[in-house]
Amino acid sequence: MTDLFDAPNPPRLAVVGTEAQMPINRIFCVGRNYAKHAAELGNEVQRDAPFYFTKSHHAVVKSGDTAPYAPGTVDYHHEIELVVAIGKGGFRIIAADAMAHVLGFCVGLDMTRRDLQQSNRTRGLPWDTAKDVEGSCILAPLTRNFSPDGQRIHLNINGQIRQDASLSELIWSLPEIIAHLSTLYTLQPGDLIMTGTPAGVSAVRPGDVLEGGIEGLAPLNTTIGQAP
Repeated sequence: MTDLFDAPNPPRLAVVGTEAQMPINRIFCVGRNYAKHAAELGNEVQRDAPFYFTKSHHAVVKSGDTAPYAPGTVDYHHEIELVVAIGKGGFRIIAADAMAHVLGFCVGLDMTRRDLQQSNRTRGLPWDTAKDVEGSCILAPLTRNFSPDGQRIHLNINGQIRQDASLSELIWSLPEIIAHLSTLYTLQPGDLIMTGTPAGVSAVRPGDVLEGGIEGLAPLNTTIGQAP
């Protein structure tokens, strides 16, 4: 049997301090996981359970590379996030065991067509065209030896601070997120979970230089390019 065309290889994340790379499987994103960010967009916090959207492989851009300005928007926003990489799969993982399923962590940017998101939300439509966007998931290298414990998370644009918060502000903890998500999907090695963004999101323009970080993790940087 012959394929009609070559299947694309999954993107890979470098692992700090090693020659290894982690193939990226699925990308899950937690919505409204910082109360101040939910409030700045006029949303209520989802307190009964976390909720999710997804991004595809074509969204991945490595830190240090140029990220294209998305077509079809005039309001393209940055969202700095802690990203969790799953190393050991499982279904219905209990929260007490959740962190044993984690391979490592990295800093990520969830870029968003905010105008499309707000329009779709108002009309009760899905967020896919706002979130699952080519070049909209910028990822720094993965760090294995890291323990999230209230570290600072921040993003600068052209040297000016835009987002500045603490991981202690997460509404849903990492064990809670992993446990809940694993009731909806069988988590697999290489899955990424973007855990939400703090307040301070704003629009970017072509040529903007974005620099983000979380204490203890490899920093993230990218320049916003032109729309493809």
